[in-house]
Amino acid sequence: MANAITILRIIFSMILIFVPTFSPVFYIFYILAGIFDMLDGFIARKTKTESHFGSKLDTVADFIFVSICLLKLIPVLSFPNYIIIWIIIIAVIKLTNAVIKKGFLGGHTKLNKLTGFLLFLYPLSLPYCSKIYTSLFVLMLCTIAAICEIFN
Repeated sequence: MANAITILRIIFSMILIFVPTFSPVFYIFYILAGIFDMLDGFIARKTKTESHFGSKLDTVADFIFVSICLLKLIPVLSFPNYIIIWIIIIAVIKLTNAVIKKGFLGGHTKLNKLTGFLLFLYPLSLPYCSKIYTSLFVLMLCTIAAICEIFN
């Protein structure tokens, strides 16, 4: 059941590619993907069906969702170059970590969950918060989380 929810999250993420950014349809599938991200692990734990495969599938789903969101949001939000470079540095740290540890697992720390939640809220907060200050705060947490993964 939990893996089916994760697969639906991947499908919802893929749909985001084909809809206009910040449209009502974008927000519907964006929020559904976020809800399903919380549900899959919760259901796996409650039904005692946690598995190594499910954890890897969840990590793949996270990667797909984040990648698609970056591809959709970066061009629309027109970030300054230093923010783009910072995002690339975080990606390099995470990819290097994955190569060294031979996989993307290990990303389910409390700090990574907090960072993921803030990243999820980011597009939803744009009408209410400063894009730059919010970006700097989230990027700072992402950097700390990525560096902490090295030591886990």
